[in-house]
Amino acid sequence: MSKEIPYKIYLEESEMPKEWYNVRADMTKKPAPLLNPGTGKPMTAEELGVVFCDELVKQELDETTPYIPIPEEIRNFYKMYRPSPLVRAYCLEEKLGTPAKIYYKFEGNNTSGSHKLNSAIAQAYYAKKQGLKGVTTETGAGQWGTALSMACSYLGLDCKVFMVKVSYEQKPFRREVMRTYGASVTPSPSMDTEVGRKILEEFPGTNGSLGCAISEAVEVAVKSEGYRYVLGSVLNQVLLHQSVIGLETMAALKKYDIKPDMIIGCAGGGSNLGGLISPFMGEKLRGEADYRIIAVEPASCPSFTRGTYAYDFCDTGKVCPLSKMYTLGSGFIPAPNHAGGLRYHGMSTTLSELYNQGLMEARSVKQTEVFAAAEQFARVEGILPAPESSHAIKVAIDEALKCKETGEEKTIVFGLTGTGYFDMYAYEAFHDGKMTDYIPSDEEIAASLANLPKVEG
Repeated sequence: MSKEIPYKIYLEESEMPKEWYNVRADMTKKPAPLLNPGTGKPMTAEELGVVFCDELVKQELDETTPYIPIPEEIRNFYKMYRPSPLVRAYCLEEKLGTPAKIYYKFEGNNTSGSHKLNSAIAQAYYAKKQGLKGVTTETGAGQWGTALSMACSYLGLDCKVFMVKVSYEQKPFRREVMRTYGASVTPSPSMDTEVGRKILEEFPGTNGSLGCAISEAVEVAVKSEGYRYVLGSVLNQVLLHQSVIGLETMAALKKYDIKPDMIIGCAGGGSNLGGLISPFMGEKLRGEADYRIIAVEPASCPSFTRGTYAYDFCDTGKVCPLSKMYTLGSGFIPAPNHAGGLRYHGMSTTLSELYNQGLMEARSVKQTEVFAAAEQFARVEGILPAPESSHAIKVAIDEALKCKETGEEKTIVFGLTGTGYFDMYAYEAFHDGKMTDYIPSDEEIAASLANLPKVEG
């Protein structure tokens, strides 16, 4: 006899994951290695250690260990806001008139307002353990910068954040939360770094991009004694830390004998999507179960759906390693009208390889459609969603309406990465009819991709 499913499924504190899951261990064909742009050879641990913390380098390069213990100090920090609830969207189902069952994993119940804190505390912990003074980073919409500033404040580390200029101007409240936690926040590109000055010289008046901000943060880390660079998405280590999302989701579903048909996540660089789907993808890779996995990205920055699978620089300034990923070109600068943080030109190497193998699908959606879905969700579920999460909401609603047409009772799970209370200027633009849908032309993308580095593989 099936159990009655509550609105919110909570795990007990004792049921929280004690290990992170490394999906690469179950991949027969591994993601392509990071390459040294100077030699064209795979980056060594020693080379990566100049930029990243030592323990994080080990995690970045580990392709064989399926489960990596979460240090007790990090698990204790997680207890402030984890386990996070898996919510049955009963009200949304009723409003849509769909036979589909919709669940969302809500990651917004912490001060940073997003899932980013799961990796921020881990990376800050390893920096502190290594005896560093502080860390540098970039942030787009601000969730990662907010999370990292909170983690660094907790551990007594200095935190230098380069925030994409358009977001710095559009999201002053997010910026002030970072400063409240003691971080310095610089709009990027800036005149503070050599690479920033070069970018401004080449692109006067640019609104910036994550690629620009990464370049500046890496430069400062490498040139500052006692500092390392940390990244909030894309990297293997980040997907590893974020796997707590998927592990908790899987445990909550199994607690009530629920088998999802499809799992949907928004995709920018891959942190939320990778964290949510990793354990499910692991079952798929091992032949234990099958799921339809959908990555949802903005039509304004469509790396999966319109990008090329190739080696590219991870940053605009071309100071970072080369990564084989679905990319729009490291010089691609998304339109400033896009309100979400899904503005990175590339995608996680792990997710890129899984997508290239046909193990997941991708879909791009327009910004106005995304905010319409966000508004619909907020009015019936009582949570104002982040613009990033709303990409997943849009496709979850689309799939639920397909079930209404066919009468199929599919179970849909999506990731609600956080809240949108720092994104009210974007909501205002939508409500005032000032929000537009900018979609890059084939010519724009082709021009950016024409500058890809010449690398075999």
